[in-house]
Amino acid sequence: MPIEHEAKVLDIDPAATAVRILAKGGRQIGEPKLMRRYVYDIVPGNDAKWIRLRDTGSETTLCVKEVRSDAIDGTYEAEVTVDDFAATNELLGLLGFTPRSYQENRRTSFVLDGAQLEIDEWPRIPPYLEIEAGTTVDVLRAAQLLGYAEEQLTSENTLKVYHRYGIDLAAIAELRFNG
Repeated sequence: MPIEHEAKVLDIDPAATAVRILAKGGRQIGEPKLMRRYVYDIVPGNDAKWIRLRDTGSETTLCVKEVRSDAIDGTYEAEVTVDDFAATNELLGLLGFTPRSYQENRRTSFVLDGAQLEIDEWPRIPPYLEIEAGTTVDVLRAAQLLGYAEEQLTSENTLKVYHRYGIDLAAIAELRFNG
């Protein structure tokens, strides 16, 4: 499984962060989009490894993620593109997987100095910036370019980020902006 190299800056102002990225030479990729996902347990009660089916509005992917540590390079991911969100959810159901949850978030994407930057807005928590690059050094360089020190970064997954705000995301069957 390929290693993800990513970190988050929590509790950001989306508009100010977008201006900062553009001022440093970054560029926005496409328009902001609503993303939908189903999350499935591989082994019930094991929050460290799961299946994610995600629709970005322009692409649908099926992914297995495994968190081995909270380090910038601590998550492993294997992902494929699929062509139908509903049909893939049905197929997973036929294989015995029932979604643990349905989740929505809004994402605005940028690139800066070879790094992929995402301003993510999720229901019930403050927005955050996700920085993903080819190596840990590249993640830290992009963060520094934007004025963030390594101490301001977290590599916690979204489940742990919600926990920081006193919310048990695993207990929420449907996480939507309108509900």
